[in-house]
Amino acid sequence: MRHDVSPAVLPAAGRSSTGRLIGLDLTRGLAILGMFAAHVGPEPSVGGPLGWLMEVARGRSSALFAVLAGFTLVLLTGRPQPRTGRAGRQAVVRVLIRAAVLIAVGYALTWLDTDVDVILAQFGLLFALALPLYRLRAANLAVIAAAAALVMPQVLYLIRIAVEGGSWADAVIAYDPLAWITGSDGSVELFVTGPYPVLTWLPFIIAGMAVAKLDLGRPRVLSKLAVCGGALAVLGYGGSWLALHLVPGAPAGVNAATDTSAAASAWWSDGVGEEPAAGVPAWLLVAAPHSQTTWSIVANTGVALTVMAACLIATNRSTRLRWLAAPVTAVGSIALTAYVGHIIAIKVLGTDELPDSAALQVFICFAVAAMLLALAWTRFFRRGPLEYMLHAATTTPARLIN
Repeated sequence: MRHDVSPAVLPAAGRSSTGRLIGLDLTRGLAILGMFAAHVGPEPSVGGPLGWLMEVARGRSSALFAVLAGFTLVLLTGRPQPRTGRAGRQAVVRVLIRAAVLIAVGYALTWLDTDVDVILAQFGLLFALALPLYRLRAANLAVIAAAAALVMPQVLYLIRIAVEGGSWADAVIAYDPLAWITGSDGSVELFVTGPYPVLTWLPFIIAGMAVAKLDLGRPRVLSKLAVCGGALAVLGYGGSWLALHLVPGAPAGVNAATDTSAAASAWWSDGVGEEPAAGVPAWLLVAAPHSQTTWSIVANTGVALTVMAACLIATNRSTRLRWLAAPVTAVGSIALTAYVGHIIAIKVLGTDELPDSAALQVFICFAVAAMLLALAWTRFFRRGPLEYMLHAATTTPARLIN
């Protein structure tokens, strides 16, 4: 994904020769490698530092990628100032075409039938839903993101109760063209029942848009962003921890709902699993990465903002770090190609069938291969293969807009 910026937006040290934000590419590269870890790496149950790293990667990497997608949306529609007139209309068309392509690619990858919960279709829909907000200022976007994080998880919780308690969802699926075409549950899955419900992932996109509206070249903006991210992480994880300890019966409710004894770590760990059967109020108190709760959205957004700010600060200030991080940065600069490629590799190589004892070696091979291929490709080309295709698919039609 390309993200050109004007020289006034960030110090020259933080930009490549093509105008790309190096720190943003580094952040995106870390998100991609985190997804590799979640999809092919060892289970967190291996314990020790390795188990902790695998645990950290789960859920938080996809949330980081979602925040970055919001940043990209603003870059596509004009940064620091939104495009207007013909240029604005062209930008809107490009985003909508991009959204359609991502949805199509997402379902194509899903048809490969790997163990990976593909997120691209949801990203495409999120691009389209967040697009009307692209002219808003950072403060307005932050307020909307916060409101969505507070409200949407509760809405999703109630809708999931209704889905399990009635037949209306089946009726919607039966008349949903998307369900016919894809052989899935269509819109119901995208918005409600899937692993990445659009209702609770919209706040991540909007938060990323708010960050993109900031003048990152101003003194102390990035440090304030890091502090804000840290505060959100503490609020999300700390609030969940307090709620699970202070609300009578909450741990027992979570354990009974998930048929586990993992409630003690449900304030931060994915070990509690994804959302259990609907109708368990105690679940709204957990902050597990895939739990779709307010606490988890706040915490994961905080982690994403902290990582993004740290990468931007580090690449602005340290030439040595930019050199050392070049392989990861290269992966981030061709993120769509790397993401799609690793899912295809999982299918072709059959890594889903390998024993757990081989997971670490598989992850290392995936990560090293991605970094070497990305370094080689970006040595000669500005965009990745799929990024070139996406650029052509979105730019050519947009030129016809008056």
